[in-house]
Amino acid sequence: MDFGILKQQIENAAKKAFLEMYEKHGAEKIYSFALYSDEGAMTVCPAANTLKVLETIDKEDELYYKYEPAEWTYEMEGADEEFDNICTQLREELKKYDEDDQGVEDFQAKLYSLCIEVLEKLKNENFFTSITGEDIFLIFTVSDYEFEIQDLKKLIVRLNDNDYQSEYLEWMATWGN
Repeated sequence: MDFGILKQQIENAAKKAFLEMYEKHGAEKIYSFALYSDEGAMTVCPAANTLKVLETIDKEDELYYKYEPAEWTYEMEGADEEFDNICTQLREELKKYDEDDQGVEDFQAKLYSLCIEVLEKLKNENFFTSITGEDIFLIFTVSDYEFEIQDLKKLIVRLNDNDYQSEYLEWMATWGN
C-alpha cells in the first residue's frame, strides 16, 4: 500500500467531511473534530461535536461528553464516499496478512500515525480555524482501545495549542480519582 497516497486521501476526506459538517451544523458552533479508527485498523472515520449539544449535558459529565469522540453527535458524517473508499482499501490490504502477523501491528501503527499527521497538518495550516473563526479541539482515537496516558498527553499537546489542551490535561489529571 502506498501510504503517501493513503495520507492524501485521508486529508482530502477529512477536509471534505469537516466542510460538510460545518455547512450543515455550523450554526451549532462546532468546537471539535476527530479522526478515529478501530483496533483492527480497518476503518478511518470523522467525528465532530457542537457547543449547542453540550448545553444539554449534565455538568457532572460534561468533560467526558465534550472530549470523548464516541459520544459526539456527528459521528461518521461527511465525505461518506471518500471514507468508504479508504475503509475498503484498508480491509483489502489487511487481507494480505495473517492475524498474528507482525505486519498487521506495523500497518496499524502506520495508519494511526498517518491520521495524527493529517490532523496536525490541518491544524498547522489553520484549516479548521479559518472556517470557524474559533479554536477547534482535535483528537485521534481508536474504538475499544486505550492509549497509554503519556502517549495520549503527547497527542493532545501535539494537536491542540489552545485552551482545550489545558482543560483536557486538567481533566486527565482527575482520572482514577
